[in-house]
Amino acid sequence: MALWSETFISSKILVEQGMAPASIFFYRFVLAYVFIWFISPKRLWADSLKDEMLMALLGLSGGSLYFLAENTALQYSTASNVALIICSTPLLTALLAALFYRDERLRLSQTVGVAVAFIGMALIVFNGRIVLKLNPVGDILAFGAALCWSIYSLILKSVSGRYDVRFLTRKIFGYGLLTIVPYFLLVRPLDMSQVLLSRPVVWGNLLFLGLVASLLCYVLWNWCLGKLGTVRATSLIFCQPFFTMLGAAIVLNERITWMAVLGTVILTAGMLVVERRKKG
Repeated sequence: MALWSETFISSKILVEQGMAPASIFFYRFVLAYVFIWFISPKRLWADSLKDEMLMALLGLSGGSLYFLAENTALQYSTASNVALIICSTPLLTALLAALFYRDERLRLSQTVGVAVAFIGMALIVFNGRIVLKLNPVGDILAFGAALCWSIYSLILKSVSGRYDVRFLTRKIFGYGLLTIVPYFLLVRPLDMSQVLLSRPVVWGNLLFLGLVASLLCYVLWNWCLGKLGTVRATSLIFCQPFFTMLGAAIVLNERITWMAVLGTVILTAGMLVVERRKKG
């Protein structure tokens, strides 16, 4: 989460350099896909057509569709709105998991912890600037992105125990790239300007997004889902605004307010309740 939280800053820098959000996603996944071949099993296909289709859905929900929905939402709604809605993913995941997986249901104390953590996260997101401007298009897209990641995490649960996590991650990158192609053909072409891509600030941030935020973090995330369970692991998404706030303060000189500090305390309390193991 600490590493993923800094992707907002890297992506913002790349957008300011003139790169389209879809192009950012494409290049980071290409880098991740190329380098994961060095550590991934060289098998090409899953054990069955059903599993192969599930992996295609993982690439769509956790790759192309998620990033398109999130980045497009930022063009219509405020960053605070989008961040708040995206970080509701743990709540949405807990609800969906309770419907489909009996072993993923939250206890009452954990439900309270999730609610408390959400309040703390909201305070960090707003960071003293409570300006809630509803925009139906942007907010619906942000909710769609949150739903995509929840679906991704739940589908991953059904296949993660039967495949090597590196193989799964490579398939996700591959299908993520395949499913973004129609966007480039029908909506906006891929940014291929040599002048743009030759800038150190551009390829430097792309290397971070591709090799660290995608290759390393997706492998770790897919592994953690199998170890912690979908709901417990996804609840850690609440920590993203805290790390983003610290990174923005260091890199972008953004101010940290008392509201963000209070939110951090509340967020930590909520997460401790969620992560507390059941005794006995």
